[in-house]
Amino acid sequence: MTIVNHSNGDGHQARTIPITSTDILIIGAGPAGASLACFLASYGIRGIMVSSCPTSADSPRAHITNMAAMECLRDIGLDVECNRLATNGMNMMHTRWAYSMAGEEYARIHSWGHDPKRKGDYEIASPCDPVDLPQTLLEPILVRYATLNGFNCRFDTTFVDFVQDRDGTTSTLRDNITGVEYKIRSTYLFGADGARSEVFRQADLPLDVRPDQGLAFNVHLKADLSSYMQYRTGNLHWLLQPDREHPLFGWACIARMVKPWDEWLFIVLPERGKELEINPTNEEWLTRMKEFIGDDSINAEILGVSKWRINDVVAEKFSKDRVFCLGDAVHRHPPSNGLGSNTCIQDAYNLAWKVAYVLKGQASPSILETYSAERQPVGRGVVTRANQSFRHHGPVWAALGVTLPTPEERTKALDELTHATPKGRARRAALQAAIEETEHEYHALGTEMGQLYQSIAVHSADEKESFYSPEVVAQDPDLVLTRSTYPGCRVPHVWLNNATPTQRISSIDLAGKGAYTLITGIGGEAWKSAASRVGLQLGVTINSYSIGFRQDYEDVYFDWARVRGVDETGCVLARPDRFVSWRCHEVLGDESHCAAKLREVMLNVLGRSD
Repeated sequence: MTIVNHSNGDGHQARTIPITSTDILIIGAGPAGASLACFLASYGIRGIMVSSCPTSADSPRAHITNMAAMECLRDIGLDVECNRLATNGMNMMHTRWAYSMAGEEYARIHSWGHDPKRKGDYEIASPCDPVDLPQTLLEPILVRYATLNGFNCRFDTTFVDFVQDRDGTTSTLRDNITGVEYKIRSTYLFGADGARSEVFRQADLPLDVRPDQGLAFNVHLKADLSSYMQYRTGNLHWLLQPDREHPLFGWACIARMVKPWDEWLFIVLPERGKELEINPTNEEWLTRMKEFIGDDSINAEILGVSKWRINDVVAEKFSKDRVFCLGDAVHRHPPSNGLGSNTCIQDAYNLAWKVAYVLKGQASPSILETYSAERQPVGRGVVTRANQSFRHHGPVWAALGVTLPTPEERTKALDELTHATPKGRARRAALQAAIEETEHEYHALGTEMGQLYQSIAVHSADEKESFYSPEVVAQDPDLVLTRSTYPGCRVPHVWLNNATPTQRISSIDLAGKGAYTLITGIGGEAWKSAASRVGLQLGVTINSYSIGFRQDYEDVYFDWARVRGVDETGCVLARPDRFVSWRCHEVLGDESHCAAKLREVMLNVLGRSD
């Protein structure tokens, strides 16, 4: 630590500002910042993480942790704790549309892999299951891991500003308790400080802001609704009361389970265009919540109310020199599809291995440019999908008559659903079609898992055909996950075993753990020798495994044979983040030829010239 003395101008020393040095300074300790600290710590990287908040999340904003994010956490062993604290998956079975929690139901749809027609798609996509884990439980898991593995964490600390030079950044921070300012010199600065990111603002990164979809309120509520949930299992419940007059601050609501079945987050939508007139009292909120519950005998307690904008915002670049932004700082959208914290975690997972490799001298700093190149298109797609999903509820509201101007008209439209008339038939058909369209929100497996990275960290020059074959193009990319070893795709999950079965292992668990991984098969022994040889030459760990009959791992279901996309003698090279970096369709002669090609590819994807 160094001390900088500042004079007040009259020759007297006014104060001293201490400067601390570290490789990594992360601003923000939410899902983005804390998971980045975890992933970096798993590489042995040490750093400092600060948050302006006095503690971890005090309200359960994010809650769905999807399979892609769980796979990231699985790589460092945190999936076990997440599964232990998460709600049983059966409680995520449905999304419902109803008059009230206790009242009549309009429609429902299976969610998060519970549709009998989609269960198989989810089971073959990942060894992980999606879980409902509120942010209030997720963040402490992440912060604890990070602090136990080398990161210092300081809450109640405000980021003031930073300056950047060729060798690093110098950030000014303020302790919120004492008011004392101090500086941290870091090799890299990471802005994970949310939708109002000060790091992002000062970095002056370009932002694509589209018109938002209005205001919403989060009402955190204690109410024991277990008596109604036995036959209404689901963690999301749209509540619409078209026949009633409603207050400006709450014409519709989606009740989200926090803890089954006595803790909830009611997301309330106010009347469009009346937002500036809204300032409800706690009593008004409680009255409206009881109307949405639909049972006056239920005791309800409001724990807190907050408001937010339904954003449609994405940064055009995620980084600038030594400053990197991630999470809500660079992509902001409604909670539709449950993509918020999941995208934050995946941003961090993509970024961490690259930073670690550069700090250890295993990769060129140029590889850090691939973070924005790979994750910005994902962020844009997530923002687009989430906003489209929110808009897809419009036809549901219209079919139920919710959008009509008067209670009389709305009541008539709702009643029309019961009539054996052409209008009734048309309205029922419209409702069915609208509900089915929401599958793009509640079963968007392709959106969740189907990222395709394109950058210098992915070597696709040897591919003779595009990933986008006619078969791929013909599928709905939001709903369907194309499992492939094409460079830039996620390593496909299949279950493997030993010849004498003990415990099965997922193919994705062969990869990750901070290393590159080469997978080959019968006749590809030269690749394994080449991996060891090239790894030693470059100072990079390249683990290698063969899959096939009486190999390191048995392909007992022949699933790897179906998805590997190369000959048995070929190879698939996975990056530390379990995305395919390169593949070769067959063995290239002896070990020396394989090693020469592998070395060439590794130098390219690491941005090295040696």
